[in-house]
Amino acid sequence: MPTGTSRAMFDPTGVWTIVVAGGSGQRFGAQKQFLALGSRAMVAWAVDAALQVSAGVVVVVPEMSDFVSGDARVQIVHGGASRTQSVRNGLAAVPTSAEVVCVHDAARPFASVELFQAVVQELSPMVQAVVPALAVVDTVKVIDESTHEVLSTPLRSTLRAVQTPQAFHAAILREAHLAAEQENREGTDDASLVEAIGGYVVVVPGDAMNRKITTPEDFAWAENVIANMQRGNS
Repeated sequence: MPTGTSRAMFDPTGVWTIVVAGGSGQRFGAQKQFLALGSRAMVAWAVDAALQVSAGVVVVVPEMSDFVSGDARVQIVHGGASRTQSVRNGLAAVPTSAEVVCVHDAARPFASVELFQAVVQELSPMVQAVVPALAVVDTVKVIDESTHEVLSTPLRSTLRAVQTPQAFHAAILREAHLAAEQENREGTDDASLVEAIGGYVVVVPGDAMNRKITTPEDFAWAENVIANMQRGNS
């Protein structure tokens, strides 16, 4: 199990990361994960961060993708019909010797190395999964989907907006995906699959810069971030 509190001390041995880049881009209007963001594709930002904290990275891409990596530590596999199936395909490529598996969305290009480290280092014999999350600032209503009637208002202090990367003991993640496959069950994230089999999941502070690129407006924001970074380095 990796230990330490700084990038220099972090040991990536036994850690593998699955970068999920298998989306069709229907909501965005294009496969955004392969669009150029600065000098490289969006997915490459996520892969590069993952490589700094992992012994190996599995990138899950659509079947027609021509994405390649020049790093020997990167494996590329094809995704499935859903996010859960895509992660499962990626998990099949992770060596059985891996102790920890992180799952990260390619649509979050600015996840920091420190955030990857934080979720991995929070794992323990008791803590089986760790997710980064932000406090919810808006009031949230639970509604009836058919009538739009408000059913309840959850206490905002108990709510969190969850991000990736999410870190798991490899064994519990494999068990959770096997159970989901047998029950024909999907999850919006992998932590929910672990929760469904009774796994112990905790939250660590997320990062506002770790924004998910979902709309063209989000992509414009990301381009602005890159432009500011380039100005700062000039």
